[in-house]
Amino acid sequence: MDRGSAAQNSRLVEEVFRDIKGRRAAIIRALTTDFEDFYQQCDPAKENLCLYGYPDEQWEVNLPAEEVPPEIPEPVLGINFARDGMEKKSWLSLVALHSDAWLLALSSYFSGRFQFEKKHRKLLLDMITDLPTICEVVNGKNQDKTSGSKLNNNKSKSNSKLKAEYQAKNTRAKNAKEENEELDEEEDDYLCAACGESSVLDNFWIFCDTCEKWFHGKCVKVTPAKAEHIKNYKCPRCSNNKRIRTS
Repeated sequence: MDRGSAAQNSRLVEEVFRDIKGRRAAIIRALTTDFEDFYQQCDPAKENLCLYGYPDEQWEVNLPAEEVPPEIPEPVLGINFARDGMEKKSWLSLVALHSDAWLLALSSYFSGRFQFEKKHRKLLLDMITDLPTICEVVNGKNQDKTSGSKLNNNKSKSNSKLKAEYQAKNTRAKNAKEENEELDEEEDDYLCAACGESSVLDNFWIFCDTCEKWFHGKCVKVTPAKAEHIKNYKCPRCSNNKRIRTS
């Protein structure tokens, strides 16, 4: 029953995809632009009929193949029987739904026939599912899907922007905290270890080589002239600690 199948003798995923894509285009045309012709051919008074799509993008309403089993999977039969028993739109959606299932069956059949590896089976399925389904096309939902995709993209971009702003805010806060800590440390370095103040009138400081702290000369009773003769200064506390250990 099948004719002109590019996939029949192919072992390439791309060629099988082109085969299925051509069939899909044919069925979409039958259910959209050629719908009136398709509708008339599906006379319920006739025998079981199938909708065939071919790789050359031509469609046909015909009886199923007589051979058992058929050369390739057959479309669902008997689509014509339900034509007058339901609303035209519902019947159209039903045919589209079965046509989508048929294309997936062909995908599985060709993948097995040509012994595609797992990665090639997945590639073929991904290529097919990236296209809107026939059911989505005939119901006009492929446009909604596109709009939804744009909405999701915009939402994703908005969330990314908010996340970036949040991270930037946290970074600024962290940097400010670190700067304040550094300033506090610097201020601590310039506080007299004896009186705890930062400055005095004479503004003379001396550094203890033992505890490594700064002192106002006035607080430890050391003048600038006296400090010139001191090689290693020890504050009163460090000197007292040494005396205690010695005794």
